[in-house]
Amino acid sequence: MSRGWDWESGEGLLGLDDPGEWDLAFERGEAHLGTAVIGLAFHCSPAEACPRIARAMRLPDAAQRGFAFTAAGHAARLNGELTPELYAALRAEGTGGVAEHPIRDTLTFVPFRKLPPWFKRRWVYVAVRDKLDAWRAVRGHIS
Repeated sequence: MSRGWDWESGEGLLGLDDPGEWDLAFERGEAHLGTAVIGLAFHCSPAEACPRIARAMRLPDAAQRGFAFTAAGHAARLNGELTPELYAALRAEGTGGVAEHPIRDTLTFVPFRKLPPWFKRRWVYVAVRDKLDAWRAVRGHIS
């Protein structure tokens, strides 16, 4: 345990602010790496956090992979950008699953001009769908 980080239980890992510590834990095969990358997303620059988030998205444990996708959403929200590697990972995972909310966060918090082409198309699709849903809801309420 170091600086309040307990890799055994996961306690304190949301406060992880040391990418080197995450790297060492990854090499040791620790169990709470997905949880820890959320901490990196909160406390580190995108250059430090995003490569580790991408690695955590490939962890064998489904729950920890899910936390890594959550970390990607937080990184988009906090920094207004992601790395090409994270954009690619989110696109590869696609909508409707573990990447749904991080993709929505990316579309909401990353400026349109910074989005890669697939995300721009997704932004247009979501904007039109949301507008139609709102319009249908108002029409259905009036009838």
